[in-house]
Amino acid sequence: MGQVTLRGLRKSYDAVEVIRGIDLEVQDGEFMVFVGPSGCGKSTTLRMIAGLESITGGDLMIDGVRANDLRPADRGAAMVFQSYALYPHMTVAENMGFSLKMSGVKRAERDDQVARTAGILRITELLGRFPKDLSGGQRQRVAIGRAIVRKPKVFLFDEPLSNLDAALRVNMRIELSRLHKELGSTMIYVTHDQVEAMTMGDRIAVFNKGIVEQLGAPMDLYNRPANEFVATFLGAPRINLVDMPTSASTQAHQALWAALKQDAMPSVVRLGVRPEHLHVLAPGQGTPATVALAEHLGDSSILHLRVDGVADLLHAKVGADSSHYTAGTTVGLSPDANWVMAFDAAGRAVR
Repeated sequence: MGQVTLRGLRKSYDAVEVIRGIDLEVQDGEFMVFVGPSGCGKSTTLRMIAGLESITGGDLMIDGVRANDLRPADRGAAMVFQSYALYPHMTVAENMGFSLKMSGVKRAERDDQVARTAGILRITELLGRFPKDLSGGQRQRVAIGRAIVRKPKVFLFDEPLSNLDAALRVNMRIELSRLHKELGSTMIYVTHDQVEAMTMGDRIAVFNKGIVEQLGAPMDLYNRPANEFVATFLGAPRINLVDMPTSASTQAHQALWAALKQDAMPSVVRLGVRPEHLHVLAPGQGTPATVALAEHLGDSSILHLRVDGVADLLHAKVGADSSHYTAGTTVGLSPDANWVMAFDAAGRAVR
């Protein structure tokens, strides 16, 4: 079992409250992702679960047992850090089995657990090497293996892929997802990378300024964000937001708002549409816009567009046959009305 429940969890440093009452339940066997910008409280929350930070208020329950005052070793959680923190003078096998050795596990049993874990992680051939002889991805596997051999109730990952290059990050995302399915263990994963969050998590908790803004399945949060913060944090390129025009607004701004607005409620002051739902048309159709920059990615292109009177550039994702779009090209814009999001003055989504 590995159920983790947070009830009104709080953390303060002197008079500064950094975690402001979090209520959250991680189900047994779930892959939960904590995501948010730097300083939002996601890593602090993870460290409180691990026992590396004291809890100022509220309750931490692990499998129904209050764990606020339990020693880290008694919580049944194993943490994998951003830094690999491997002992340089020990082999891979010795690094992976060190915690078992310190717990008094006999050599034969220790070797068996290390061997089985190495097989799961596909690093059996590395057991006799030292950390200096390993790549970054291999070192991270060893760090994960060191956690697995302890057979914890809950795995805690604190931005474990941040030190890897882009290709290795993709490979390790696949490996961690495979590992989760194979082990069936509860995993809580902290990242600032919304791509990691969207591709790995069963559910995502979006953190902001010490609270959870929204909790849910990745595509639910992407398609039905609770507020502007969640809408803008998830998605790359970010969602397009257009403010309600005033009497002094340009004709283009008013035309774009009219195309977006549809049957929006009176309380709406801002509308949003994601780049893949902002269609690019021939000049003379839709709302006129000018291409400020075209990023050609091979399979698709991202067009950054200027609409007269709209403060921010808009972004549209178009198909592979888009090399003819260059800076200065005039186009028309038409949003998909089925995917327009509406927000009120407080930034809340208006359903």
